[in-house]
Amino acid sequence: MLFSQIPGHPETKKLLLKSVQNQHVAHAQLFIGSDGSANLALALAYATYLNCEERGEEDACGHCASCTKMNRLVHPDMNFVMPVTTTKSVTKDALSQSFLTDWRVFLLENPYQILNDWMQYIGAENKQGNISKDESRQLVRFASLKAFEAEFKIILIWLPELMHPAAANALLKLLEEPPAKTIFLLVSNAADKLLATILSRTQKVTVRAFSDEEVIGYLQAELQVPEADAFQIANLAEGSLQAARKLSQELTSDFFDFFVKWMRNCYAYKFGEVVEMSDNFQKLGRENQKAFLHYALNNLRRVLLYGVDARLVPFIPPAEIDFVTKFSKLIRPANAALLTEELGNAHYHIERNANPKIVFVDSSIQIAKYLKS
Repeated sequence: MLFSQIPGHPETKKLLLKSVQNQHVAHAQLFIGSDGSANLALALAYATYLNCEERGEEDACGHCASCTKMNRLVHPDMNFVMPVTTTKSVTKDALSQSFLTDWRVFLLENPYQILNDWMQYIGAENKQGNISKDESRQLVRFASLKAFEAEFKIILIWLPELMHPAAANALLKLLEEPPAKTIFLLVSNAADKLLATILSRTQKVTVRAFSDEEVIGYLQAELQVPEADAFQIANLAEGSLQAARKLSQELTSDFFDFFVKWMRNCYAYKFGEVVEMSDNFQKLGRENQKAFLHYALNNLRRVLLYGVDARLVPFIPPAEIDFVTKFSKLIRPANAALLTEELGNAHYHIERNANPKIVFVDSSIQIAKYLKS
C-alpha cells in the first residue's frame, strides 16, 4: 500500500512521513479511526514506507524489493494479528496465522472493510471474532525474531480492542520492554476499550473520517460512479469508504430528484401527488426506503447549515445549488428539529416493517405542516 493510493488525508500522511524522515519513529503507534476510515490503509502505507529501500519525500518508491513484497503483503518482516474464530475450514487453533492467506486477499481487495466483512469473508457465520489468549504466544514469538532483511520488524494488530485479557497483557509487556527495531502498529476502531496502560504506551495517530469530497473523488476515479450519484452516496456514507462502496452497488434510484419533488409537493399541499409518490416509494424496497430517509435527513442538515452560512457546506453539485439556496429559506432551527424528528420516526417505522405507503403519506402531512410553520 502506498500513501498515494489513499484518498485525501494530506495532514496525516505528512505527519507519518516526517516521523520517519526525522527519525522519530515511536515503537508503538495507535491508528484510531471509525469503521470504513483510512486507519488500516494508512498503517499499511506507513509500514511500506518504513522499510522502503528508496524512500521519497512523499511516498515509498513502490518498486524496490521491500515495496514489491509489501504490495503483495508477503514481506517476511511484516506480521499480522487480527480477530478470528473457528470456521468450517479451521475447526481448532483459530489463530491469525491460520487465516493469513485469506487476510492477504481480503486486504488487497479493499483495505477499508470492516470487522463484519472479515467475519463473512472467512465464513464465521454468526460467530464473534476475537484475538484469543493463545495469540499471546504468537505475539511473543513475532517479537523475539530478528528482522530477516528489512530495517524494521513490524507487527500490525487490527482491532486490538478485541483482545482477550491474556493477549492484551502479553502485548503490554512487549510495549513496556520493546525489542530493538520492532514497530507495533495498532489499528483500532474503539480505542476507549483498550487497557489504559496500553494507551499510555502508544503514540496516537487520529484518523478522521473521509470528507464528502474524498468519497466522491474515490467513487468517480475507482468505481466510475457519476458525480450526481457519487454525491448522493457520500451524503449517506458519512465518511466511511466501505459504506460508500456498498451503497454504489445497492442504490437504484435518484434520491435527489425524488427528494426535491417530495418537498415541493409537501410545501404546496399537493397531497394527491404525494399519494402517487408513495407508490414509487413502496417500489424502492425496504433497504432503499431506509437509505432514502437517511439521505433526506442528511440533506436537511446540509440545507440548514447552508442557510446559516454557505461556507459550512463546502461542496454542492451545480445541479443542486438552486434548490438548496431556495429550500434553505424555509428551514430554520425551530422547524428543522421537527422535520428531523419526523424523518427519524419514518425511518424507525420502515425498519420495523410498517406499511411504507402509509408511513410516507403520514410523514408528508406532518412535513407539509412544519414547512409552513
